Amino acid sequence: MRYNLADMDNVILIGMPASGKSTAGVLLAKTIGYGYIDSDLLIQNEENALLCDIIAREGAEGFIGIEERVNASIRARRCVISTGGSAVYGEKAMAHLKSLGTVVYLRVGLKELEKRLAGKDIFRRGVVMRKKGETLAELYAERAPLYEKYADITVDCDGLDIGGTVAAVAARVFRRKR
Repeated sequence: MRYNLADMDNVILIGMPASGKSTAGVLLAKTIGYGYIDSDLLIQNEENALLCDIIAREGAEGFIGIEERVNASIRARRCVISTGGSAVYGEKAMAHLKSLGTVVYLRVGLKELEKRLAGKDIFRRGVVMRKKGETLAELYAERAPLYEKYADITVDCDGLDIGGTVAAVAARVFRRKR
């Protein structure tokens, strides 16, 4: 499929951990001929530490402040930008990201997320948990309304493999731009 990239701005991916933002982001960028930015990698580079180590050092709220500062400083043109799952806690950063392009929420249901994260150490992944002992279900309930709030487009990714996710995002973004 050929895409008309005239007047196309950035594509910003938001969603829960394990929703496919980073993997789909790289493949989407290749598919549409865009650059790629992973905001989690920007944070790690700026802080010279892994996400989990930054969270351990700064606490959840400290990390969210760093994440907001980094996300609010992104300057890009014709890029796919994958954000961390907690990016939606930063109102200033989300307003900035929305000004840069189309925000796409990769929605994955709780049951599917539980399958994708089964046996994985979500703390080593750098997942921000604001409350001690918070469950994935509680995190999902807290974040889902924020993803919906900031999304220009929502793509339901349940039952899609990574190729299907990329195709669905590309189709929805380019349909919106016509």
